[in-house]
Amino acid sequence: MFNGVTIVLTLLALASAALHIRAEYGGSRAQVYLFKPLTTVAILLIAAGSSGETLPAYRYAIIAGLLCSLAGDVFLMLPADRFLAGLVSFLLAHLCYIVAFNVGVQPLMPLWSGLPFLAYGMMLFARLRPHLGSMALPVAGYSLVISVMAWQACARWLQLATPDALLAGIGAVLFVASDSLLAIDRFAGSFRWAHLAILVTYYVAQWLIAASTCAL
Repeated sequence: MFNGVTIVLTLLALASAALHIRAEYGGSRAQVYLFKPLTTVAILLIAAGSSGETLPAYRYAIIAGLLCSLAGDVFLMLPADRFLAGLVSFLLAHLCYIVAFNVGVQPLMPLWSGLPFLAYGMMLFARLRPHLGSMALPVAGYSLVISVMAWQACARWLQLATPDALLAGIGAVLFVASDSLLAIDRFAGSFRWAHLAILVTYYVAQWLIAASTCAL
């Protein structure tokens, strides 16, 4: 359940995320460098300090995923282009989440249930392919992994039907939405309010996944 510390950390993450988004639209880069990682750290601490009844292996895998995400945040905000390093960091984060979403459930999910997620990943890659150049293979691999991550999260919810599994499922889908918007903005042409859409879906996704460690 959500305790007082979780609520305080959630409010801190909310305030920090708002300040980060504001900084992206006219604030100083120093504010981006401060509030972007601070938001993820606050979300990470929600999982690290969880007093819920979720299995320890689940919580540890979620924490590992958030740590990899924090590394990805840092790489993507640096002045030099560290997109590939950021991509690898988030790839590792999604692998950690896949491990988490397979804790405490039947090990073999019906393959048919993953078809919508894999189809979406293929359609997104096909949309981006003409613009990827040398990044085609890394992006293809990433698209596959994040599709599997969302599939496993939703399959976990269908199997367990618990509130915390639902939080993780919604978070995983929002993570796919955030990464899709980021990929389109970077490779296919930037669009208005890209930062807002990408960051809101990203932070909400990470919060939901972290909050899933607090059994409800």
